[in-house]
Amino acid sequence: MQKHPALVALGKRIRELRQERGYSQEDFANEIGLDRSYYGGIERGERNVAALNLILIAKKLKAEVGDLFPDIGQLPAPRPRRRGAQRVV
Repeated sequence: MQKHPALVALGKRIRELRQERGYSQEDFANEIGLDRSYYGGIERGERNVAALNLILIAKKLKAEVGDLFPDIGQLPAPRPRRRGAQRVV
């Protein structure tokens, strides 16, 4: 599975914020009630994380949801989806 660069950048930013606040990945995942392997997938850019999980992460990090995202100018635009096509992320 090829990782989308935007999801990789999002995961990297979330990891940076988590580490700045002194959480291990496992402890942080437990604190917010997500499976550690699922949460690890977010940080590695393997998951197209749901908005509710982003809110959960931001609240625990005491950050705004927008702070989780890198500068939009650094992100590639996602390719438009075709009707009926499965998107690989």
